[in-house]
Amino acid sequence: MKMKKIVSLLLFCSFSLGLHAQKLITFPASDSIPHNEDFTVKVRIAGGEWKDLYEYEALVDMHHVTKSSMVYFDFEGSVDFSITYNRGTVQSARIRPLSYGFQPLINGNTLTFSISKPSNLSVEVNGDIFHNLQIFTNAPETYKPNPKDKSVIYFAPGFHKIKDNVLHVPSGKTVYLAGGAVLKASIHCDSVKKVRICGRGIVYKADDGVGVNFSDQVQIEDLVFLNPNHYTVSSGQSTNLTIKNIRSFSSKGWGDGIDLFSNNNVLIDGVFMRNSDDCIAIYGHRWKFFGDCKNVTVQNATLWADVAHPILIGTHGNPEPGQAEVIENIKFNNIDILNHDEPQINYQGCMSINVSDENLARNIYFENIRVEDFEQGQLINLRVTYNKKYAKAPGRGIENVFFKNVSYNGKNANLSIIEGYSPERGIKNIVFEGLKINGTEISDRAIYKKHMQLSDFARFYEGLYVEGLVYKSLNEVTK
Repeated sequence: MKMKKIVSLLLFCSFSLGLHAQKLITFPASDSIPHNEDFTVKVRIAGGEWKDLYEYEALVDMHHVTKSSMVYFDFEGSVDFSITYNRGTVQSARIRPLSYGFQPLINGNTLTFSISKPSNLSVEVNGDIFHNLQIFTNAPETYKPNPKDKSVIYFAPGFHKIKDNVLHVPSGKTVYLAGGAVLKASIHCDSVKKVRICGRGIVYKADDGVGVNFSDQVQIEDLVFLNPNHYTVSSGQSTNLTIKNIRSFSSKGWGDGIDLFSNNNVLIDGVFMRNSDDCIAIYGHRWKFFGDCKNVTVQNATLWADVAHPILIGTHGNPEPGQAEVIENIKFNNIDILNHDEPQINYQGCMSINVSDENLARNIYFENIRVEDFEQGQLINLRVTYNKKYAKAPGRGIENVFFKNVSYNGKNANLSIIEGYSPERGIKNIVFEGLKINGTEISDRAIYKKHMQLSDFARFYEGLYVEGLVYKSLNEVTK
């Protein structure tokens, strides 16, 4: 009897701890951002009461500006979704990134599914990637500052405007947007140090989202950026920049996601970028910014380029004699690319290294990159080139680029391009290890080449001035 009581007590404690770990935190809605009625979204802790979410309007795709939907909340444990589609009959539905493996159940016009860890998701009905629903979830906040703390610029739930639409942040300050806060202003960090910009709020229709220039130790975390007129985050000649878990939409020309100019020591982690220009671009000199760009890591990200490149490296640099710059030690790991749509051949490539302006790009790593089928463009574009629209000289070269466990599944990719500019401005040491195109590994072990090159099977054009292009099996052992 005594043993039974102990077992019962342990079971009760385990059950209680399980219940304690279940949390669902939603935020006050702001009607300062239009509501989108395409979906009705409800969430609940498994077995609990349903909560209605506010479906925000998020504009996407500058080619044909469309009103997509967005919801967001925090949770711990496991949550159920009930999503009703209001635009017509549900014939099919999918949840992306596909690598997550979520499969919704369809009952009439309602989809149901569950998740047990924070994720950034796109729910798409009948193959429509524009009138879709983006779901952004977080773990509960561990940092909630005191609104009266003088080191904190605090925005409570509600709509906020700033004089001249720019918030200038001094050194040592934290900018905090509480869940339900909407800030219609750009946030600028100029020549500052130790700044944190964070919270569960939304930066809405600013000229730029955040600008970080000539600064050190700036952190940007967790915010949602809806439809800035230009960049989401732009940073010039800064060091030790951290960008974590932000989500971004843009639908206007030059609506880049994150652009880095002559930055050093940057971490970009857990972001969702849906942009009408390059999602992530890494450059040397431009405008008033000078210097090499080194030590940048992008990881655990979802990139969606409605226009231009998901990833671009190298266009801008310093062509002046004796001032040439280097872009090096750049790492991309665990990335899902959901779209790429670019009709201009010169600006295609899901993973693009185009060096102009005397730039040298070297020691660049792409690992665990999953590319889903996209509208229009190339999978890879590696070129030493002279882009006369933006540059004053050709690039110096591309060296030591490693692609490991990169996959593409689809039928829309154009021919990829790998090509140097001249014997002195070429491409050297490009290694593909475990490259898979529609499930087929591109390597000597997997393919009988006959009279063809492995580049032909990958549909890569191997042009002039390319040395050391290698395709290896992922499991190949080098003696």
